Amino acid sequence: MRHDRLSVLTALETQGVVPVFYHADPEVCAEVIRACARGGAKAVEFTNRGDFAWETFTALSKQFAQTDPDIIMGVGSILDAPTAALYLASGARFVISPCLVPEVAQVCNRRQVAYSPGCGSVRDISEAQSLGCEIVKLFPGASVGGPDFVKAVLGPMPWTKIMPTGGVDPDEASIAKWFGSGIVAAGMGSKLITDAAIQARDWAGIEAKVRQTVEAIAAFRAK
Repeated sequence: MRHDRLSVLTALETQGVVPVFYHADPEVCAEVIRACARGGAKAVEFTNRGDFAWETFTALSKQFAQTDPDIIMGVGSILDAPTAALYLASGARFVISPCLVPEVAQVCNRRQVAYSPGCGSVRDISEAQSLGCEIVKLFPGASVGGPDFVKAVLGPMPWTKIMPTGGVDPDEASIAKWFGSGIVAAGMGSKLITDAAIQARDWAGIEAKVRQTVEAIAAFRAK
């Protein structure tokens, strides 16, 4: 295994931003993911959203194993254990869900792969922790209480590691608000990897945007 559970969790926290991306064209996916890695986000969430998405993921995973072994491929939008197992067999090094699915946690634990379930309540978070989830995904981040919710949870449960998706933007104000509340990382999708950049094949622009975001998070943490 190129990336074990602990090293993946460390990478997610260290880079701070987790790019969330899907495209039907494997070549486009490869360019975007490499751009993210060059920008300092080597752990990328490939979302399981399109037809034959698993085949695209498998092709990318095989390719990166040979050409870019530092890239950490994770999969998102996983709603059941069989689909999780499919991606794990294809090299997924972390699994993310929009909701808490205990069966997915069990499959990931058996393979010692990090699982971050979507949680929208303290009860969800507590159950996820009882299933061995080190980082929980707050989803949809802005809709379930935003930074105020994070602060409220960390009061009685300071060991909790929260990674919101939905509502965190790649700008200094949003980063300060969310990371100031105590999150350890944030998933960012279309505002980080824009449709315009993809259509223009502006891989350098995506790299620059990711680097800017990673550096902004590091700068805030250093204050």
